[in-house]
Amino acid sequence: MTDQLNTPVISGVSAPDRKAVEALYRAFTEGVDFLDEAVTSDWQDIPLAPGQEPGRDGMKPLITAFQAAFSDLNIIIHEMIGGPGRVAVRAEITGTHSGEWFGIAASGREFRMPIHEFHYVENGKVTHTWHLEDWFGWLHQVGALPAADQGDAR
Repeated sequence: MTDQLNTPVISGVSAPDRKAVEALYRAFTEGVDFLDEAVTSDWQDIPLAPGQEPGRDGMKPLITAFQAAFSDLNIIIHEMIGGPGRVAVRAEITGTHSGEWFGIAASGREFRMPIHEFHYVENGKVTHTWHLEDWFGWLHQVGALPAADQGDAR
């Protein structure tokens, strides 16, 4: 059972689409240059992060800042489900909050953050990404939000 949990489930995703999506995640963990391999120059990242410029070049400074803020960064793909030119991903980002991120000083705490993304792929490159990350959960894990007082819940 452990092997099943550590092996991504991939269904209906073509080899070129899988390669493009995996290269996108490698840009975050192994280096921003993978972004050129993964996405089109006019790639649409939806929604943009605060201060992020559109397109592939708009993501590069964000990735550099991301890598500076999080050590031992890893993206674990749990599932990839697709059809022609479409890939849905359920994954998880893990790492240690070792530098400032969005104004929050390094906490030194480890975190696990689920992500869900939908990618459009054409000619071996991602053209659009719609994404949702659990930043609220991340804030709690790194101690940036006070724990809720359970006695006040009604």
